[in-house]
Amino acid sequence: MHEAEKLSLEQIRLLVSASDGLRFESEDREQMYGWVESVLIEHGYGKLGKVGRGLVKRYLETMTGLSRAQVTRLVAAYLAAGQVRVAAYVRRRFPPRYTRADTELLATDDEAHETLSGPATQAILKREFEVYGRPEFERLAAISNGHLYNLRSSQRYRQRRLNYTKTRPTAVAIGERRKPSPQGQPGYLRIDTVHQGDSPQAKGVYHINAVDEVTQWQVADATPRISEAYLLPVLERMLRQFPFRIVGFHSDNGSEFLNRTVAQLLEKLRIEQTKSRPRHSGDNGLVETKNGAVIRKHIGYGYIGPAHAETIDGF
Repeated sequence: MHEAEKLSLEQIRLLVSASDGLRFESEDREQMYGWVESVLIEHGYGKLGKVGRGLVKRYLETMTGLSRAQVTRLVAAYLAAGQVRVAAYVRRRFPPRYTRADTELLATDDEAHETLSGPATQAILKREFEVYGRPEFERLAAISNGHLYNLRSSQRYRQRRLNYTKTRPTAVAIGERRKPSPQGQPGYLRIDTVHQGDSPQAKGVYHINAVDEVTQWQVADATPRISEAYLLPVLERMLRQFPFRIVGFHSDNGSEFLNRTVAQLLEKLRIEQTKSRPRHSGDNGLVETKNGAVIRKHIGYGYIGPAHAETIDGF
């Protein structure tokens, strides 16, 4: 119905008595409330008598489909504030017991004690207030174990206390971590790999360089890959080229030498396996110098494909 809010009281009376099934279709509650407000303003509801008010209420019930109690509530809101608006929903929230300062105090305490368990932290907080008489711990002294972890998971706690855990290296039980001591006797090898560059298509050839610490006897070999299938025959061939018995086998911490296959080979030959220590760059310094003075000097730094490993061995 066009401009239904502008009907006179007589028209409203006739409409209400003749059309019981008539309903007002609105897009949402705000539009419905706005129409109700316009009807009340149009007819000056505050100045109407008892009969006029009852007629307007029945008209609102008929057009909106609202109950008598709902219409009465909207009319009361209009008389109180001069408008009919949708009330914003406000969720009931309990007042927080622990303040922002309590959260920061807990973070400070955890930082000092390195984040103990819940019961241990409870005992500390209770002792701070009851034994040492610190008033700032009064609320935290009675905190439960569950709510203690609630505070620890809050955003303010995480901002106040950033607890970093260093990455723990994976321990490899293969080889003893120490520097060999040959005592002037030959047979203590220092070994390392040298990679001959990469290309977009494939990786380059690998050089295996082994040097005796006392005699400086050096054996170099080349292999297309450093996987177990390629590396094991190369090591066996290299160990046979030394003119003395091999006693020690020292390498860095690369996985090409610290694996079960190489360990089983050395154990079979009764060769002691050692590996370099952290922050001791000189543990394998001998073979590192040979890498530059021999391998890089004769082969260079440019990329060489794995197919040339046999030719490099012949050289």
